Amino acid sequence: MVWNDIETASRERVRERQDDRLADVFSHVYENVPFYRERLDEAGLSPGDVDGVADLDRLPFTTKEDLRDTYPDGLFAVADDEMRCIHASSGTTGAPKIIGYTRSDLDLWREVMARSLTAAGVERGQTVQNAYGYGLFTGGLGVHHGCDEVGATVIPIGGGQTKRQLQLLSDLGSETLTCTPSYALYLAEAAEEAGVDLADLPLSTVIFGAEPCTEPMRAAIEERLDVTGVDIYGLSEVIGPGVAIECAEAQAGLHLWDDHFYPEVVDPGTGEVLEEGEEGELVLTTLTKEGLPVLRYRTGDMTSLRFDECDCGRTTARMDNVTGRADDLLIVRGVNLYPSEIEATILDIEGVEPQYRIDLHRAAELDEIEITVERASEYDGDVRALRERVQRELDAQLAFSPDAVRMVDPGGIERQETGKVKRVFDHREVE
Repeated sequence: MVWNDIETASRERVRERQDDRLADVFSHVYENVPFYRERLDEAGLSPGDVDGVADLDRLPFTTKEDLRDTYPDGLFAVADDEMRCIHASSGTTGAPKIIGYTRSDLDLWREVMARSLTAAGVERGQTVQNAYGYGLFTGGLGVHHGCDEVGATVIPIGGGQTKRQLQLLSDLGSETLTCTPSYALYLAEAAEEAGVDLADLPLSTVIFGAEPCTEPMRAAIEERLDVTGVDIYGLSEVIGPGVAIECAEAQAGLHLWDDHFYPEVVDPGTGEVLEEGEEGELVLTTLTKEGLPVLRYRTGDMTSLRFDECDCGRTTARMDNVTGRADDLLIVRGVNLYPSEIEATILDIEGVEPQYRIDLHRAAELDEIEITVERASEYDGDVRALRERVQRELDAQLAFSPDAVRMVDPGGIERQETGKVKRVFDHREVE
């Protein structure tokens, strides 16, 4: 089942819509956003020079630094009094990115979230337990808007409150849970400790996002919660959650609603547009945003694109699961490494929990990497042998050998009930 027939339209029909909408949004930002008008003038571009998406690579990129440099509302394309809602991303590394929504933008958000929930199997009358945070973070309210549009019943519990989460899953019979992948695993552990058998509950789907999730982690979520795990993608700067989602039928890439958000994948170093199937940094252009449209926004997320028809019948562009962030790249002794490479290796090893911690140190001008993993509670074998097996697998899969591998008891790695899980601790700058 699809929410809108554009999801199954021919690529030719979608391209016509993309071309028309890009020409409109180009004129909109040129006329109403001084920041863009200056950038576009520098590039020698004005309205009429961009006829469609074939001209996109002539446009300059937009970055998160541009949003911060123009804080709070320098990229708004409408007057402040036309905004109906304001969200903001984290400001832990500088000024927060302020995101404004007009009435039209809120309607758009409801539509793409309704498409996303429908693709995940949510139907009118079902109950969705929403464990994303509410407030300035877009996750909670984005899911909430979509549930309302679909006609599903939403339980707006927000993040944390794990004991209450388990109680409501049981007492209210929630069919769908929305949360981060790390919290889904945390909830499974809490259920086991409380003697709650999640397989006995109506819960059938977990929609997880806000963090990268490898295939082994998805498998762990599905097994431990006895559910179908569906990956959702979004970012505040573009709309919030609802940019893309997997369909529950195929789970073969995330359907990107490319009639609203035009995707490119570029080389993160050179900015060169890459071919279908090549991995690089995802770049998005909003085609229908009114209040804060963005041209060629560099998301920082590493993925690839494909355009073949999905088994579910949808013809949208599909993005692979995000493997990491361009700015999460770790350089250890001159070797490039993404944390997801470590995660994928660890989660394939029997006898360890899907938990890990990476500590980076500098000793005598040399980088050192220490990886901590957690023994599974059901493992009753030799712990030293397990640690050595983990070391061998990491040595075989990574481009270098970790300096140390630590094995800790079940629960030995600190869990997070709310927010995005922190896996990497880089001590090199303070040592």
